[in-house]
Amino acid sequence: QVQLVESGGGLVQVGGSLRLSCAASGRALSSYFMGWFLQAPGKEREFVAYISRSGGSTYYADSVKGRFTISRDNAQNTVYLQMNSLKPEDTAVYYCAAGGVISGVTSKMAYDYWGQGTQVTVSS
Repeated sequence: QVQLVESGGGLVQVGGSLRLSCAASGRALSSYFMGWFLQAPGKEREFVAYISRSGGSTYYADSVKGRFTISRDNAQNTVYLQMNSLKPEDTAVYYCAAGGVISGVTSKMAYDYWGQGTQVTVSS
């Protein structure tokens, strides 16, 4: 079992940037592929980005492609989400997630472990 803790959220202006971090403990991060999801008020949790165990493959939701970058440092047991050119519609709670068996990586059902979430608010 792995424990995940997100950090780095906050309030940012339209067009600004944030970097979210997800620190893992309890098991080596290299055992898992990783994802970031968001959840806006009143809506279902939504896929944002995926990265493979080694970091060699990534995949993004169309809404964030070209603006967000997922990366990982397995030696530090940390995954990151760099968010640039932020828009008001990016406002949500962002969750880090870990999965051990590849299925559909854009689905929350592919992930076994979740962090507590960190709030990102983009002001107009």
